[in-house]
Parts: sequence; structure tokens; C-alpha cells
Amino acid sequence: MSQAVDSHAEELPSSDDSASIRSLADAGGERMPASRRFSWWLYVVLIYLAARVVTTVMLLALASVQGKNPWTGAHPSYWDYASIWDGTWYKIIAYWGYPSQLPITTSGHIAQNAWAFLPGYPFLVRGLSTLTTAPWEYVSVFVSLAFGLGAALVFYKLMRVWLPAGTAMFAVLLFCIAPVSPMFQVAYAESMYIFLLVLALYLLVKRRYAFLFPIIFVMSFTRPSGLAFALCLAMHFAYRWWQRRRDPEGHPFSTRQQVLVGSVTIFSGLMGIGWNLIAWGSTGFFSAYTETELAWRATYIGYAKLLPFSSWIQGGNWWLGAPAGAIVVVLLVVTFGLFMATKAVRRLPIDLRFWVIAYAIYLLAVFFPQSSTFRLLMPLFPLLGVIALPKSRIYRVAVVILFLAAQWGWLLICWGVDGADWTPP
Repeated sequence: MSQAVDSHAEELPSSDDSASIRSLADAGGERMPASRRFSWWLYVVLIYLAARVVTTVMLLALASVQGKNPWTGAHPSYWDYASIWDGTWYKIIAYWGYPSQLPITTSGHIAQNAWAFLPGYPFLVRGLSTLTTAPWEYVSVFVSLAFGLGAALVFYKLMRVWLPAGTAMFAVLLFCIAPVSPMFQVAYAESMYIFLLVLALYLLVKRRYAFLFPIIFVMSFTRPSGLAFALCLAMHFAYRWWQRRRDPEGHPFSTRQQVLVGSVTIFSGLMGIGWNLIAWGSTGFFSAYTETELAWRATYIGYAKLLPFSSWIQGGNWWLGAPAGAIVVVLLVVTFGLFMATKAVRRLPIDLRFWVIAYAIYLLAVFFPQSSTFRLLMPLFPLLGVIALPKSRIYRVAVVILFLAAQWGWLLICWGVDGADWTPP
């Protein structure tokens, strides 16, 4: 990888919590007149709330024409509609926990069950629901909303590490209206996970390694992430070791930092397999978690063992036929590699590029491509900073329109239920 601008390079603007920012229409980063200044966090809050209002209108429009389905009756309320799909699994986990005996299909394979979903989000919602006596449907949505707002606030701080204020704020707008941003207001764990991930990346960029331990612990029991983050940390360690005598800020990779980074890398790797071990201990079946995950792709390709880096080839051939599917997958990988080598992407802080690469490798290694993949691309959010770079207002208006149209399209295809639906979100 070519030499990149570090997150601490001198030429990049420093973050200033008290600095005022321009309105979204002005993305050049200049200051507003003193009489029109507001705190950065107020802009983020207003953008986030406005984006959620737009998404709420979309969801209500779909709910008004939604027919009876496995989760709700016809024309469900917003709260019921926001709790379908995986939200029902999380509710089952919150109130009934995980099965000690794995369900078996008539063919002798492990069937879909709760072990595919991690406990961080449902247990938190259950605890708050018990404290407030409010129904699951209300609490789950409000928890997602709160974590989404927290993620947007930290995302702005992360973008300000390398972007001027106006551009960083436009990146926040894209973050809040992204095609799969409805995840910030439904009963899914993504909102909580994205908040923890943005915070972890911010701590990594700022080299506050010790604070990563508790964040990684909770994050790893919210969404599968420990192994991908461990790979990112390993890249960070290798890069800092290589640069240890020529750090751009004159801060060498001290022995203390080496121990911390090495320790947190190992810790993240262990957390990455922690849920597998818990599922094994609870069910007595060594591959309980992986076999459960494989049950979801059995609808497409039948039951098969998990072979790393084979899922995308299998999926490509299932969707497009062989060998066209495999060829398309190879082209996607090559295109991604070329994209990561572009000048615009190389402006990203090196640690954010490490994360994007690590997570892309993780997806390629273990996930099967289908409609849920769009949601699984959410952790690639650092690339929104690259999309926000051009300052043309025509470009920015076009991108906003495109994102909103894609959000509506994603809801139509993935969230609305139409009979035997093959497009789960």
C-alpha cells in the first residue's frame, strides 16, 4: 500500500470542539459569521433527527400497505413494523434466552435458531424494558435511535480528524441518510454495534489503546466483529512497527504501546471466537454457532461445511450460474482493490483504511452474498468521508437524492414482506 496521509499528519486540520461550522449547503469548511454560529453537535443532532423523520415517513408509507405476514397483521403500527424480521429473534432471546438443545431438521441438520444472534442488544433492551415497564417494541426502537445518534456524533469527530468541518458535516448527512440507515430506528443490533465501532475506530486513530478493551468486549457480543477488528489492529501494529523510527509526529512506537496494541489485538481475536465457545459450552456441540449460521444459507445452496473464502463463489454461482458468478466475484474483488488504491481513498487516515480492508476480507471469508449483505456493508462507513470530498453543490445534491432513493428502494425490496420473501434485510 502506498504511503498515505496519517490521521495525525500536520497538514490536516485539527479537531476543535468549540469551533463553529457552516451550514450543510456550504461544505468548504469556512467559519460562519459570529451571529450565526452553533455548536457542531447541534448540527449533527438536527441532521440526525431530520433524517429519521424522512425514514419514518417511508416506513409508515410501507406499513400502510403491508399485508398480513408472519410477524404482524395487515397495516401494522410503526412499532410493530419496526420489530419484524430479526427483531423477533432478538425479542425471543430477550425473554426466553438461547436453547440448550439445538433444533434439528428432518434431514438431520441444525435448523435456524437464536444462537445466530448475539446477546448484547436484546439483553440491554430487556433490562431497560423491565426498568421502565415499557413494551419491547417501544424500548427496542428508542435504544436503536439513541445509539444511532451517538454514532452520528462520534462519526463527526472521527471525520474531523482528517476533514474540514463543512465536509465532515456533509459526511454526517450521508451517514444519516445512507441506503441502510433505517437500521438506526428498528429493532436490530446494528445501531448499537455501529456506535461501538465508530467509537473504537476513533480511539484507535487517537491511539488511546487501553480504552479499546471494554469497547471491543461489548462490541463482540453485539455483532460478529472481533476477528475483523483484530485483523485491523494487527495491520496497525505492523504499520507502526515499520514506521517506529519515522513517525510523522515524532512519537516512536514505544515498548508500552507495543504491549498495549499487541494485547488488545490478541484480546479482540479471542473475543472474535468467544461466542462460538459459549455456544459450544451451552449446547455441548462444538460447531453450534457456525452450523446455526449455515442454516440460513441452506435455503439457497443446501447444507455444507464452512470453507473460508468459498461463500462468495458459491453465492455468485447460485445467483448468476457457473462460471459467470465466480467471474463476477473476482471482478468485484479486483474493482475493490483498485478503488482502495485511488488517490481519494488514500486520503483516508491509514487506520480507517486498515479497518475497511480488514472488514472486507472478513466479509469475503465468511459471509454468503444475499440481500442481508447490504446491511452488512454498514461498517464500511469510513468511505462516506471519501464520497463527501467533492465540494460541488450539484454533486452533493445529486448524492443526497441518490442516497434517499436508494434508501426507499432498499426498504421496498428488503423490509416490506411480500409472501414467501427471499429478500430479508
